[in-house]
Amino acid sequence: MDERHRYLQIALIIVGIAFLLIYPLTKIWASGWLWQPGQYEYEQMIVGVYATLGVFLLLASRQPEANISLIWFTVWSSLVHGLIMAVHAVIDPAERGHLFGDVPALLLVAIVLAFLTPRKVVSSVRE
Repeated sequence: MDERHRYLQIALIIVGIAFLLIYPLTKIWASGWLWQPGQYEYEQMIVGVYATLGVFLLLASRQPEANISLIWFTVWSSLVHGLIMAVHAVIDPAERGHLFGDVPALLLVAIVLAFLTPRKVVSSVRE
């Protein structure tokens, strides 16, 4: 196993755990992780989606090469979500705290996983 593969496994574990911790983050640091006006139904949905993704990233950490699509989904969805949130945080002064909370967190997830994830998977099956 090469060093980059090991770092990808570690990153997947860290991101998976972080996604599982979104709910506590919304309670500890609401201005950086919870959008206003508060909508309990929305909060449950976003926490549920990210917690589910977190579990699957933890599972993917065992064999990242078998989960490339999931990892790239995480990269692109984190990038898109982070950029959309950044625009809204800049437009709405009440949401500026997100520029120091969930926005950079998601962009960091996208950058780190994109850097560590192989662009091409070499098949181990011989013809």
